[in-house]
Amino acid sequence: MYLYHFGLRELPFTLTPNTSYYFGLPSHKQAIEVLTLALKTGEGFIKVTGEVGTGKTLLCRKLLNELPDHFVSAYIPNPYLSPEELRLAVARELGVNFDGPVDQQQFTQRIQQRLIDIHRQGQAAVLIIDEAQALPVESIEALRLFSNLETESQKLLQVVLFGQPELDAKLALPELRQLKQRIGFSYQLSAMDLDQLTQYVRHRMQVAGYRGGEVFSTACCRKLFRASQGTPRLVNVLCHKALMLAFGEGKMQVTPTHIQLAVQDTEAAIQSSAIGSWSLLVIVLSGLVMAGAGYWLWLRWL
Repeated sequence: MYLYHFGLRELPFTLTPNTSYYFGLPSHKQAIEVLTLALKTGEGFIKVTGEVGTGKTLLCRKLLNELPDHFVSAYIPNPYLSPEELRLAVARELGVNFDGPVDQQQFTQRIQQRLIDIHRQGQAAVLIIDEAQALPVESIEALRLFSNLETESQKLLQVVLFGQPELDAKLALPELRQLKQRIGFSYQLSAMDLDQLTQYVRHRMQVAGYRGGEVFSTACCRKLFRASQGTPRLVNVLCHKALMLAFGEGKMQVTPTHIQLAVQDTEAAIQSSAIGSWSLLVIVLSGLVMAGAGYWLWLRWL
């Protein structure tokens, strides 16, 4: 790959949410502030929404990593669960033990007792659900019933929902109006502007170990912005492909042509005026593979 070529320790633009690459975009900082305030005040439901690729899962993991010690967390990354499956997942995350089969009433009582024990120990319980738009309606209603568990002064369980805008549409359903009324704090993530995107790209290169001159010029960042509309995940995809192309040509800087070829090879990117065919990317990468093979054969011949 291009690690040695650019002097990198690791790939800077992977799609896996990695909190070590957290940049602190204004939108992300404000979301963390809202979440921190809401959890401190003991609100029942907190909601963070954002378009695909705006960094919701990264924020989710950062929140989990930075929760104060007195919080006991339950994390549900894949919420496409029936009400029964959701209750079981929450119980397991909270450390509720079951010696044998129990009915739903006993099941709920065990969870409630565990939450009461957490409260008596001076701690607070928080349930964090990622991709919450995937929750079935009946499971969302089960969440509302969880919020009924409370003392005279505060909720026994706080719930943080991270989801795409479809979550708002689902919560607008008449049958979910009771839960919607219980959302005390909410925040909507926004995409990056051009200046933020430029700093974001530079930040990820530096975290990955790059110490040279500017790899992505202002012109490249403008093209990245037009094609991605400031969506971090798309920026990562395009930058990764552009670095491969620059490496394939033996260049230490990405050019606007590299960005354009990466755009043409990415379905989700917004296409602008074409520079040749998207297949040029394949041709360049194929040439890179062939060059590498030739170099290996040359070494063997020596």
